[in-house]
Amino acid sequence: MTRPGAGTARPRVLTIAGSDSGGGAGIQADLKTVQALGGHGMSAIILVTAQNSLGVSGSWPLPPAAIEAQFRACVDDIGVDAIKTGALGDERTVRLVAELLGTVGGHVPVVVDPVALSKHGDTLLAGQARTALLAELLPRTTVFTPNLDEAAWLLGRPVPDRAAMCEAARDLLAHGPRWILLKGGHLADDAAADLLTDGESEHWFVAERIPNRHTHGTGCTYASSVATFLGTGVPVPEAVQRAKDYVTEAIALGYPLGAGIGPVGHPGAR
Repeated sequence: MTRPGAGTARPRVLTIAGSDSGGGAGIQADLKTVQALGGHGMSAIILVTAQNSLGVSGSWPLPPAAIEAQFRACVDDIGVDAIKTGALGDERTVRLVAELLGTVGGHVPVVVDPVALSKHGDTLLAGQARTALLAELLPRTTVFTPNLDEAAWLLGRPVPDRAAMCEAARDLLAHGPRWILLKGGHLADDAAADLLTDGESEHWFVAERIPNRHTHGTGCTYASSVATFLGTGVPVPEAVQRAKDYVTEAIALGYPLGAGIGPVGHPGAR
């Protein structure tokens, strides 16, 4: 795992996502990641959850005015070098976030983690939110980071192996993101293989599968680490390789908390 060098400017990373009261995922995981990687984390909270190691027991969305006010407060004064989105929830919020992203200019990299399905298989994006994500948010996206279950849900077909991953990535690229990072952690083999492609080049990032059940916040950590490295100005493949190293170490450091699935451990934040 590689952090920004001592002479590298501190990247300003804005996460637009939900709050996890248990501290394992969402805004909390994003800010831990950015801090551990030497960046300055900022947040625009989309929704507040009552959540712990056993799951989500309640969720309350913030009004659009509150979301926009948080976004503008960060971007207009502090500035931003990279943006990461997580749980957005409904169509109105997806459209609002897409509109806000259009105000920062194409030079700011945007990492979109769809957060479409929970670990328990619950759908977290309503039907029209799915449509808005594909039509309005993906064209403003630098790196789109679905896992295999989310890609299958978005495309309406299973993604069971690496060949299917290549086909799924090509189809998702048709919706406008510059890069797809399709996460293969659910593959039925011993390798955690992720595919990064822009339609012209393909990069595979493979790590040994770590036998640790405490993986809450893995997707948030991966996406926010990609955003942090992109905020330092490195190319997308390099940012993803560094992020892959970081999240692999974080999974290895995952620890029990509560009665259910514990969170990943953030390297350098022990």
